[in-house]
Amino acid sequence: MYDLVLKGGTVVDPSSGLDGVLDVAVENGVIARVAAGIPPAEAVRVVEVPGKIVTPGLIDVHAHVFEGVNRTGVNPDLGGVYAGVTTIVDAGSAGPATFGAFPRHIIPHCQTEIVPFLHICQTGLATLPDIIAESSVKLDDTVRVATQYRGLICGIKARMVSPALEIMGMEMPRLAKRAAREAGIKLMVHIGDTEKRYDPKVIHPLLSLLEPGDILTHYFTPNPGGVLDANGRLVPEAREAADRGVWFDTAHGRMNFSFDVGRRIIDQGLLPHCISTDLTVPGRLTTVHSMTEMMTRFLGLGFTLPQVVTMSTANPAKAIGADHRLGSLAVGRQADISVLQMRDGDWVVYDILGAALRVDRALAPHLTLKRGRIFTPDFGPRPWGWWPDRALPGGAVAGGCC
Repeated sequence: MYDLVLKGGTVVDPSSGLDGVLDVAVENGVIARVAAGIPPAEAVRVVEVPGKIVTPGLIDVHAHVFEGVNRTGVNPDLGGVYAGVTTIVDAGSAGPATFGAFPRHIIPHCQTEIVPFLHICQTGLATLPDIIAESSVKLDDTVRVATQYRGLICGIKARMVSPALEIMGMEMPRLAKRAAREAGIKLMVHIGDTEKRYDPKVIHPLLSLLEPGDILTHYFTPNPGGVLDANGRLVPEAREAADRGVWFDTAHGRMNFSFDVGRRIIDQGLLPHCISTDLTVPGRLTTVHSMTEMMTRFLGLGFTLPQVVTMSTANPAKAIGADHRLGSLAVGRQADISVLQMRDGDWVVYDILGAALRVDRALAPHLTLKRGRIFTPDFGPRPWGWWPDRALPGGAVAGGCC
């Protein structure tokens, strides 16, 4: 007998070729069966989800959840299981000197799965700016901590920002890459200098440094160091990096996401592999509040629902090397499932420059299963009624969700 059956939802899982009204059975924390018409008598518990969208558990591949250690750290479950997200990749909140707090004080006290990257800076993002001197980076310590927590730490994080590049130049990302190689893990690199001080052409040697499996995050940034040149054309190294297996992630955040830049990149054929929030405490209040808001943006940019689901599930799972258990509703996978609701309406979302995008469909979480356990949305996403009303030309009403 199954522990649980989600019944009557529209299953959307391109990784498994599933798209239709199906039931999903869970047993012992894993997917046991996906089929139409599973008899209710075969389950201990049946949850009816007609009219809802059932996807693999959403994976936020760039967020910050070092709560209580860094001021920007969001409570993992508010950004996670209570917001429709089953797995959060912490994008380098902790460095070698602070990482021990993750396995001691953060991970044991949340239900959302956390996959951390280790910042190349000793103190991570405990203070900003992060790298303030060459002594902020200690290669041996970075490799030692990454090796000590092998199986937990997914990769090394480097931020191409001022003053780090003014102090260390390209030696900083090279050291991060060396640490990743020596520890046998991948590299994630933040691009886009919000201080607008370093040479934008630094993107050329950076992209050439990245190897298959590495992750470039914030590639829709309007700030210096992005993947577009001064004429709005993709730098050739960007396409070369994608062709050799570098993952491209859009990561919104407070200062690194532009609809115009994104459209230019998309029009030139470099589509995102992953979308993510870059969730922080201040960002959650002022820009992107949840993964479903990111998904809504990409529906508004013209992507199909299956494309958006892939960029939020299967691709992030592959990018972090967890596709053997996450990112799919295939039988035998971990029972991480997001049940979403789609609402038709008339809303406006905004990028970090204040540019507006009108959307006529929006997603919000309905419930979340993590390893088969059910969680219902709390403060995490903004329910429809929370979006402040705003008058639009023609008398329409928009939700200022970001």
